[in-house]
Amino acid sequence: MTPALLTITLILGVTLCYIAVCASSPFGNCRKCSGWGFAMRTDRKGRLKRGKDCRRCRATGKRIRVGRWLYNRAARIHRAGTVD
Repeated sequence: MTPALLTITLILGVTLCYIAVCASSPFGNCRKCSGWGFAMRTDRKGRLKRGKDCRRCRATGKRIRVGRWLYNRAARIHRAGTVD
């Protein structure tokens, strides 16, 4: 197997796996709050306590994956462009 064919096969495999992840689980953990929905702070004694709600995920802890967002956008454009 040539290196170019191996690279193409590897990229295709990774892409298909990501498509499967986006189809089975369209929402992933928020990268800013790690899925908690809020930031963790420490008080003056060093104990952890709850901070402010995460603005990026609106305190849900979940965000839509990039691949699913692209699929939703393409489906919306296709739906708007077709005539019934």
